[in-house]
Amino acid sequence: MRLLFLGTGGYHPNERRHTAGIMLPELGILFDAGSSAFRVASHLATQQIDIFLTHAHLDHVQGLTYLLVPLARGQITHCRVHASPDTIAAVKEHLFSEPLFPVLPAFEFLPLTDQVAVANGQAIITHQPLHHPGGSVGYRLQVGDKKIAYITDTTVSHSYVDFVRGVDLLIHECYFPDAMADWAGKTGHSYTSQVASLASEARVTRMYLTHIDPQRSDDDPIGLATARAIFPETYLAEDLMELEI
Repeated sequence: MRLLFLGTGGYHPNERRHTAGIMLPELGILFDAGSSAFRVASHLATQQIDIFLTHAHLDHVQGLTYLLVPLARGQITHCRVHASPDTIAAVKEHLFSEPLFPVLPAFEFLPLTDQVAVANGQAIITHQPLHHPGGSVGYRLQVGDKKIAYITDTTVSHSYVDFVRGVDLLIHECYFPDAMADWAGKTGHSYTSQVASLASEARVTRMYLTHIDPQRSDDDPIGLATARAIFPETYLAEDLMELEI
């Protein structure tokens, strides 16, 4: 199972990172549709795609507008957008308001249910509420015996430890290094050592950090050594990085 990081930054793009997007091309699954969604069409391995949105903040949904052309050209024949009812309502009312973007692409909007089967039943996806201004959800995907969890835009808490426990891959936001831990609490985001501690407690196999502060475009924006001192199998995600799960 191949996983592609389309975008690994938060808030706005910078020269190194576009905003949120994680794709499993062979399964036709996309988590979030930030500014990185312009890359979707060139990495498609299916004509149908299921998009799972964590929440309605612009850095996670603006790229829905970029899918108008591949849908119109037939590169994508069917696009389902899965999200909470509040997120769906916000996307329809605001992102696709007539003055802002007058053409609503041919999406099928589906409110989240407890368990969603996609990719012809190969993938089972569940979700978990997260603490973030305006709300957010995390996702857990299982394909055969492989398990992935995607947690972004939240302050670390014990409320979702069991949700991510034992996954083969945890993709977790890490907007701030420890030196800016106070800002994590103020903004509803996470910092390095608390994310690493969560991964250790949940006994995940490996963790990739994403949703990086766009003010940082250097090679180590979050203090990787700090994370690895707590959870050695910690890595920094980069745009267009591919993993085999």
